[in-house]
Parts: sequence; structure tokens; C-alpha cells
Amino acid sequence: MAIKLFMSACLVGQCCRYDAKNGPSIVNRRLHQMLNCGEIAVICPECAGGLDVPRAPAEIAPGSCAQDVLIGRGTVVSADGQDVTAAYVKGAQAALALAQRCNVKVAVLKSRSPSCGAKQVYDGTFSSRLIDGMGVTAALLSQNGIHIFEEDELDAAIDFAESLQNHS
Repeated sequence: MAIKLFMSACLVGQCCRYDAKNGPSIVNRRLHQMLNCGEIAVICPECAGGLDVPRAPAEIAPGSCAQDVLIGRGTVVSADGQDVTAAYVKGAQAALALAQRCNVKVAVLKSRSPSCGAKQVYDGTFSSRLIDGMGVTAALLSQNGIHIFEEDELDAAIDFAESLQNHS
């Protein structure tokens, strides 16, 4: 079987969140079958970038966006003040390399994450305020032609991935 979907590792139950907690797994019957058949590539970009579990939460600095981070004009900073930009960029590049190696065109990513958020991210002030924008990995994948979905769009993502497979 070919790999059809790329996913954030935390969404399938891997303990890679910043707080070392397992978030709710989104594995439904369809996804479970795809996992068992080896049709899903899974990665945590933050861990792939060299960050530990647990780690301080991080946000894209105010006034910057993911694109700024990718071109070296923005930063990602942890709540304890560390610049973790290099790890976020390295993780995004690792995620892109895996997606390209697997020829994946569809990704399901963790919402609101400074790596994986596809629609909104936190505003960089650690005040729980959301702003429109993407995380670093989501932006890099999107720039490279990968269609991004968040976890609440799982069925739509699977349908889209399967439709691409059927038309190739």
C-alpha cells in the first residue's frame, strides 16, 4: 500500500506534546485501518527538530509569522525565554523531507500549534489569544503543495487523500 496521509504524531497518541501529556487521540475506524495498513506517515516536527519532551511551550514571536520564521526574519520563543527558532525550522524541514519521500500530498496537523497550526496560532504573548496564521511546519508543507487539514477535519482529509490516489 502507498502512504496516503501525513500526520502530527500527537494526534495518533504518541507522547510528544510539550507538556508530555497525551492529548485526545483522533484515531477513528478509518484512520485505524490506514495506520494498520501502513498508509500514514507520522512525525512530531518539534521532536524531529531536537526539542525534548517535556519542554516549555513556545509561540511565534509577536509581529512575526511562520513565513518570517522560515526566511530568517522571525523567531519562535519558549515561555522561559529561549529562542527555539532553529529547532522549529529543522523540524519543519524534516517533516517536509518525510512527506516528499513518501510522496504525500495531504497532511492532518495539530491545530493552534506553533509548528502545525493550519488556521490559527497563539499570538506570541503566552496569553492564550489566538490569531489567524499558520505554524512553521504547516506553512512549509503548504508552500510545497501539500494540502493541510487540522484534526477536526480528519474525514475530509482522508476523503481528499483517497480522491487524489484514485485520480493518479
